[in-house]
Amino acid sequence: MAPKSKRRTGYSRRAQYSDFFSYIAGVAGVMAGLAVLLGSLTDHAEFAWARSAASDIAVPIGRLAAGTRAALGHAGETVEGYFVWGSQNAALRREVAIARVRQVQMAGMADENRRLKALLQLSQAQPRPVASAWLISSTASSARRYATLSAGRMHGVGVGMPVVSPLGLVGRVVEVGQLSARVLLLTDAESVVPVRRASDGIPAFATGRADGTLQLRLITLGVNPLHVGDSFVASGSGGLYWPGTPIAVVASLTHDGAIAQVLADPANSEMVVVQPEWNPVADGTLAPEEAPSVSGSRSGHSSGHSAKAKHRK
Repeated sequence: MAPKSKRRTGYSRRAQYSDFFSYIAGVAGVMAGLAVLLGSLTDHAEFAWARSAASDIAVPIGRLAAGTRAALGHAGETVEGYFVWGSQNAALRREVAIARVRQVQMAGMADENRRLKALLQLSQAQPRPVASAWLISSTASSARRYATLSAGRMHGVGVGMPVVSPLGLVGRVVEVGQLSARVLLLTDAESVVPVRRASDGIPAFATGRADGTLQLRLITLGVNPLHVGDSFVASGSGGLYWPGTPIAVVASLTHDGAIAQVLADPANSEMVVVQPEWNPVADGTLAPEEAPSVSGSRSGHSSGHSAKAKHRK
């Protein structure tokens, strides 16, 4: 007897019927497909329900595929942002700090312009820098607060000249060498700067506390008018520091003033500019005092002598 795999179908009616019905089902499927195709070509709306049903069934799969594509598309940006977020955050912090300084400068300039317009419509000239230099080092833990400047007597730097950075006043020069200079920082206990509030000009004195902050002491005692966030600029009283230079921002209040945070932190001020001392007498925006003329004095003396002669006669 031959094996089942090599038997002919003619020996089994069941196999013959199975092949026959398979052919009939295949032909019927092909005919049905052709009928559906012809029907869809002639009438597009007839099978809208089928297309809608298929679309509804495929919606979850489409959402999953779309979410996967979006996740893969943003994967590179996510990885890149993970590695560069630190530098971007630092850059944004620097921009915010510079914007705050610009705000203080604009407030100081607005108040200065308001006062100068009331005095003969004059505007104060900007100082011409003496030298630009690097802050080589600064004391951080010592009781005294000094910094070393990479410019000295050969660059025109002299004792008493103020040192400023893009953020505001850093300090003043106290010792000068040929190629370097020593700067007394604002936060030193021996540093005292006349300041005023940028918004309305309330005068005060800024004294260093040797801990990175300043003590603001009001000149007029009474109710403390200061608020946290008030900005202070140099007033220019007594000369030396140029008026309108940003100094500090109030951090907390005291009974006679406030504790302020210095804007120009030496740790964040690499490049600085040395300015000449501000002299109110030599400022070209101030009206010079009229000196008595020699001819006038002589005429006065001659008139006096003539009057005495007439009186004697």
